[in-house]
Amino acid sequence: MSSLSRRDFAATLVAGAAVASRAGVRLDAQRPATPGDLAWLSLTEAADLVRTRQVSSTDLVTACLDRIRTYDPKLNAFITVTGEAALARAKALDAMPASAARGPLHGVPIALKDNIDTAGVRTTAASSVYDDRVPDEDAEVVRRLSAAGAVVLGKLNLHEFANGGTSATSYYGPVRNPWALDRNPGGSSGGSAAAVAAALCYGALGTDTGGSIRTPASYCGVVGLKPTYGLVSIRGIIPLVVSLDHCGPLTRTVADAALMLQALAGYDRLDIASVEHPAENYVAALTAPVKGLRVGVARVPFFDHLDDDVATAFAAALRTVTSLTASVRDVVLPSTSDINLNGEMFAYHETLYGKMSGRYQIPTRRNLQNGASAKAAEYVRGRWALDLMRRTIDDAFRDVDVVVLPTRRHTPRTVEAALQREETDVPRNPELENTGQFNIYGIPAISVPCGFTAAGLPVGLMIAGPRFAEGRVLALARAFEQASEWRTKRPPLTPDTPVPPLSRTNGD
Repeated sequence: MSSLSRRDFAATLVAGAAVASRAGVRLDAQRPATPGDLAWLSLTEAADLVRTRQVSSTDLVTACLDRIRTYDPKLNAFITVTGEAALARAKALDAMPASAARGPLHGVPIALKDNIDTAGVRTTAASSVYDDRVPDEDAEVVRRLSAAGAVVLGKLNLHEFANGGTSATSYYGPVRNPWALDRNPGGSSGGSAAAVAAALCYGALGTDTGGSIRTPASYCGVVGLKPTYGLVSIRGIIPLVVSLDHCGPLTRTVADAALMLQALAGYDRLDIASVEHPAENYVAALTAPVKGLRVGVARVPFFDHLDDDVATAFAAALRTVTSLTASVRDVVLPSTSDINLNGEMFAYHETLYGKMSGRYQIPTRRNLQNGASAKAAEYVRGRWALDLMRRTIDDAFRDVDVVVLPTRRHTPRTVEAALQREETDVPRNPELENTGQFNIYGIPAISVPCGFTAAGLPVGLMIAGPRFAEGRVLALARAFEQASEWRTKRPPLTPDTPVPPLSRTNGD
């Protein structure tokens, strides 16, 4: 397991007083920090303040629970809130002597997408099929976060069985975007992105099979990292397509994503997808120089039919990237159009579907029926093509070190429009455009905020690199983040913001 020692951790973080000042939080006797102040700290800032005993884990958990009570009825980001258990763990962590700190996430509240198993806590995948499912064991990623000292606040809403890109199709109702409550937050990790963007938690875990971390990160104006395939264990996560499934963090800053990845990365011999890779210090990699990087712009087909606002935001972002790096040139990445793994999606659900197909939401049911008709020979050929693609994808980076492109070609549809589209059988899936290829490549890709539309909706910039180039990708992402103002923006969400009504609900 890759982890930071306490000495390494301390060396990579700034002093607590400076952190508090930057965050606008005065931790002094004259004006104690309010829960509202604390909730907007970054994960890295929160961890440092707990480590230096300027705030307690209990303070942080209380601040998050206060915001969950106020804002989650509007967002519907959580399926289960484990408030009592979170407060009990926070108090236990606060009682530890400083020398016994659990790890770099000691005392920091995070939340988990509800397709990630948690021992003794219901894990539903946002489906009626699993509305009473309580696992006996934690997923490996939960075990690692716990070992690093994190406090779990609860389980987050998602697109049912992670099988879509809007988080509108859920047995527990659609998730809403904190930047505009009539809009979808992206999916399938929509609850994770919405919760982070609205400061209901300091970081969250999502899963990404075709863009399910990066799409909601883009739509909600946060950071979302899909690591190299196999770097982070997916054991104990309800699968969508095992050959494409990834797990990674959604956070408010790039440094936060690096800190969470530090705890998550590492070989798991019981996970069939896990790969062995030497331990790296991703937090230290953040400060690596980027001036010498050669940047590729992947235009074809990733720029087809771009929204005008997305094109404008990307052009401005590219100017910033150009000023930070050595060179920028257009590149072409390999086509993935002939790789079809539909049969694998049905494999997990075959027995469940046969027993209770009527309990799946209509869009999920339709997708599974399509997978059920896949031919074995077709799947095998797709798997061969996938293996060859991953073996050769680094060849695309011979002349560049990273590639950049818009995370999404379009801005999010309304929740109403998402539900309407998902009730019809439309073969084209716009939620996979620009992101799904990178799951096939199996390479690290991060989405960072890079601007807003005229209507005030966030736009994301995706940065990707060759296999196991997480450090390089994180370094450029952080340099871009520091050179722009987007990380300082907050959703215009208030306790009085009305929730638009829906004329339709999820199909069942």
